[in-house]
Amino acid sequence: MGLTQLRAARTTSLRKKQIYKKTLFSLYLLLAPTIILLFVFHYIPLYGIIIAFKDFSPYRGIFGSPWVGFKHIAYFLQDEAFWKVMKNTLIINFYDLVFGFTAPIVFALLANEIVHAGFKKIVQTISYLPHFLSWVVVSGVFYQMLSPETGMVNKLLGLFGVEPIFFMTEPGLFRGIAVFAEIWKNVGWSAILYFAVIASIDTSLYEAAMIDGASRLRQIWHITLPAMVPMIILLLLLRLSNLFSIGFDRIFTLQNSLVLDVSDVTSTYIYRLGLEQAQYSLTTAIGVVQSLLGFILLVSANRISKKLVGMGLY
Repeated sequence: MGLTQLRAARTTSLRKKQIYKKTLFSLYLLLAPTIILLFVFHYIPLYGIIIAFKDFSPYRGIFGSPWVGFKHIAYFLQDEAFWKVMKNTLIINFYDLVFGFTAPIVFALLANEIVHAGFKKIVQTISYLPHFLSWVVVSGVFYQMLSPETGMVNKLLGLFGVEPIFFMTEPGLFRGIAVFAEIWKNVGWSAILYFAVIASIDTSLYEAAMIDGASRLRQIWHITLPAMVPMIILLLLLRLSNLFSIGFDRIFTLQNSLVLDVSDVTSTYIYRLGLEQAQYSLTTAIGVVQSLLGFILLVSANRISKKLVGMGLY
């Protein structure tokens, strides 16, 4: 290689490095707002965890309040009311895991079988819409639909001679209604990732399966589902990390005093203690323990997943 060619190669290499650095800078610049927001709203407030180990007073502030160690953690661990709401939380989360987690998978598989492309898009779009409604609106819809006097469900049951049922005030029905409301609101939105996975599957696999005489059911079982397994495991692990906590909006807007025994969960319990009774240290301690339990569950589930199927979050 001559001197001229060597200089040209060095110049080309230098230009490539400059372009690469400019590209990286642009990407980091694009990522910067997200990192800043994450740091400001998720990491800086972490110092507030120390409230759990103090008798916090708003007048003294976080650093001026006296240390009490594990007093608040020991208190709620011995509180019968806490274990009652924890039981309700675990039961509802278990139902959400069994039915709410599998519903988007089943929906994605069924929607994928729709042959007409236009109709498939309509179905997917309609399924997304409830996700954008607030839980206040959703709970209002369910209260109207299940009303013993004007509700559509009771009117349909009345056609078969069934007496009106007070759905929203029946403790035995609340958990089922809460889980169904969650499915109805989020099944379409949760299925988006599964739709993306299904769309990325090589169509030649289905063509080869058809040539071999595989039915649609066997194509789903041997091609579609295996392709979805990594995404299913990822979302399952993330769902398991929230097993000890539950969203506030859904339960708070659906519950009432008549079903409080089965609907009172950790989030509503913390709301009453923290905002209504101003027991900030106690509620912070509950939140810290919930986070630790969720972290331990996530790490354990990730290790089990890697051993059993060779896949995990990290």
